[in-house]
Amino acid sequence: MSPRPLPGVTVVTGAAQGIGEAIARRLVADGGRVTLLDVAPHVEETARRIGAVGAVRVDITDVDALQAAIHGVAEAHGGLDTLVNCAGTCGRESFEELSLATWRRDLDTNLTAMAFACQAAVFPHMKTQGSGRLVNIASVSGKVGGVGPVSADGAGGRSGAGYTSAKAGAINLSRWVARQVGAWGITCNTVAPGPIASPMAAGAEYGVEDLPVPRLGQPDEVAAAVAYLVGPGSDYTTGTCLHVDGGMVRA
Repeated sequence: MSPRPLPGVTVVTGAAQGIGEAIARRLVADGGRVTLLDVAPHVEETARRIGAVGAVRVDITDVDALQAAIHGVAEAHGGLDTLVNCAGTCGRESFEELSLATWRRDLDTNLTAMAFACQAAVFPHMKTQGSGRLVNIASVSGKVGGVGPVSADGAGGRSGAGYTSAKAGAINLSRWVARQVGAWGITCNTVAPGPIASPMAAGAEYGVEDLPVPRLGQPDEVAAAVAYLVGPGSDYTTGTCLHVDGGMVRA
């Protein structure tokens, strides 16, 4: 089977708002037939507004339901070319106040769902086609141990332990998957945003005045990075982590 023009048939998780919506909107503009997956009740309205071909309301922590939704998109459209995992939650509890419920929620949403979404996209769809793009949205929190201020008493504010651990896991999961799927014509990469003006960041302090680019990033800037990684010019790019962070990590 000859690969189709990218981004092709696309699934974006966490796409009802924020960074996920921006990614979906960009991939629609680039010619993708994009389906939005999100637990939010307004996901269908978002899909209509940005011109996506469909939307599925699903709790991605229900792995069976998540995989069924991905298989359903592939079966409806004759394959699956691109998967972008963007859905996420971010607890901000201090270490002292960290609850098992928050830890499990952030790991299940940010890492476990990502792994099994990739599994559903690859087997059998992308492997059978001999082509595909997997892009996982991580965070610079997974590189620097959480973004945001650390108070003397350890109070919350910084991105929490569960979120940070999951995002570090997402980066290494993507490297692991890239090594597995490359021989089948599939790439797997990570985008790690820094402080982005999105609903998840609302009310948080990031100290952006100290960055080399001293401002919050915009969701469209993350979407541009994803567009490169799922586009036709990225065939030889896999297993990488692309920072969109105003220089936070590298500078």
